[in-house]
Amino acid sequence: MPNQTQWKEQIASGSYDAHFARVYKTQDAVTAQRARYLALVDTFAELYAPDREIRLFSAPGRSEIGGNHTDHNHGRVLAAGINLDAVAAAAKNSEQIVRVKSAGYAMDVVDLHDLSVQQAEVGHSPALVRGVCQGFLNCGYQIGGFDAATVSDVLSGSGLSSSAAYEVLVGTILNYLYNDGKVDAVTIAKIAQYAENTYFGKPCGLMDQMACSVGSFVTIDFADPANPEIEEVPFDFAACGHALCIVDTKGSHSDLTEDYAAIREEMEQVAQVFGKKVLREVPEAEFYAQIPSLRAKVGDRAILRAMHFYADNARVLREVDALRAGDFEAFKRQILESGDSSYKYNQNVFSVKKPHEQPVALALALSQRILEGCGAWRVHGGGFAGTIQAFVPYGKLDEYRAVMESVFGEGACYVLSIRPVGGTEI
Repeated sequence: MPNQTQWKEQIASGSYDAHFARVYKTQDAVTAQRARYLALVDTFAELYAPDREIRLFSAPGRSEIGGNHTDHNHGRVLAAGINLDAVAAAAKNSEQIVRVKSAGYAMDVVDLHDLSVQQAEVGHSPALVRGVCQGFLNCGYQIGGFDAATVSDVLSGSGLSSSAAYEVLVGTILNYLYNDGKVDAVTIAKIAQYAENTYFGKPCGLMDQMACSVGSFVTIDFADPANPEIEEVPFDFAACGHALCIVDTKGSHSDLTEDYAAIREEMEQVAQVFGKKVLREVPEAEFYAQIPSLRAKVGDRAILRAMHFYADNARVLREVDALRAGDFEAFKRQILESGDSSYKYNQNVFSVKKPHEQPVALALALSQRILEGCGAWRVHGGGFAGTIQAFVPYGKLDEYRAVMESVFGEGACYVLSIRPVGGTEI
């Protein structure tokens, strides 16, 4: 493997342009990535040593396209790896220590001799490193010490799954440094989810990690989470005359873990009344027939959230059918229906604990004012304070971006493209 000097020579000369193109697609992106990876190699050398044999890795963020809060109850989703990613320069060490220094953050240091859950790490990135390492051991794979420098343009709190990208990046490093790349993307995603659930303390479903690990534009059915059905959906958003935009409302995610967790808990409370673990196991007709008795047992909000699950789970199929038929207008109608359901039934557009803070609701209202009759918009990801998604006709893009950034700040509106590759070694 090349050391710092060799990497810099090869990247600067264009020797790795084909590798960058496989991941980042366009020539403009390849040119930008040259400079980014050159700086990353320099950072590694400054942190550790210039003569180490370095390897380079990448894991994308993700955008949820369809299926809002369906994955944790074994539903369907439509998701995509995106062109924003977390990247790492890494090298083995012989110390049984993992060191990960991410730009802008303190170094994570994890001793592989103790991979038990550390309560002091709950909610912090060292927990993700520790959990991924233990997850590899649980699955019968090898781990070992390594040093890494990372940088990410999947901004924390942006709703594009920065934590899942980080988990998948760590898993990808372990896969190639210690397992010859033989751990498949689905297994890495499951390990990443295990780390987030068990070590980080967030009861997320599997969609974020799966989209980051697998990449491309995929529909995933989690009816059997141990063996999710993944199918690529070939569709070019650019060819349909619309930009895929994510607006970061800059709302604070602090103190919202309970709000996120309550959605899953309430859906599962409904399922438990029927003797099942998750809603996917409860026939929809049976659920609707029992609503009168359910009210006293689980409350109205849980029932509304279950109604959202059934509707959005079925809606994913219609979205996929519309895209495969090339009917983008039908697809946009489904997106609008999904957003309406999330707002009214799933109720994850703002927190009832902070009624005066409704940035997601404001972004949706502004989107409707600009895009009604020509575009589509919906809450994106977990909700409450994060991001919205919009499909914006190119003729409206400048206006849309200007309005959103005037309200939520410069750079708040991201124009994304679909990345064809998930977690990978460069």
